[in-house]
Amino acid sequence: MQHGPRQSTAELDDSLVARLYQQYALSLMTYIRRYVPAREEAEDILLEVFLAALEHQELAHFSEQRQLAWLQRVASHKSADYHRRSARHPVVPLEQAAESLIADKRHSPDQLAMRKEEETILYRRLTKLPQTYQQVLQLRFAQGLRCREIALRLNKSEGAIRMILSRALTLLRDVYTRS
Repeated sequence: MQHGPRQSTAELDDSLVARLYQQYALSLMTYIRRYVPAREEAEDILLEVFLAALEHQELAHFSEQRQLAWLQRVASHKSADYHRRSARHPVVPLEQAAESLIADKRHSPDQLAMRKEEETILYRRLTKLPQTYQQVLQLRFAQGLRCREIALRLNKSEGAIRMILSRALTLLRDVYTRS
């Protein structure tokens, strides 16, 4: 490549790096993507590789094969650096962070106290229900059994269990609305 006397070394470096980018960016990106799954992160690493090429003064004096080997080695090192950084400073997606904040609010002392108070009130009201209603509610909601399983356990029909469950919930709802 012939350059006029007016071209600076920065322009020579830029044209070298531009040529290297044209030749090797796709293969380097493919290599980086093997180790860095997020496309945006891989693009950032690719940019870092070519920024390092801009800063490396001796790269212009390497053979084409040695230039490629140098770029691949830098890409490998930059990918490893990425993994080290992400292990030290894990990135949490915004949605997950929002869920964590909501979960933290549910575990705040005042929320826990309110939940405990509600559970105490519920327990008192449950004890006022007939024994059969209490038993069916406990089997359904505390033990997670289905109506068919409750019916087998209590030796009743599934329809009878559904009716008891419906009446128990209606009665419990009435007790809550009266209080």
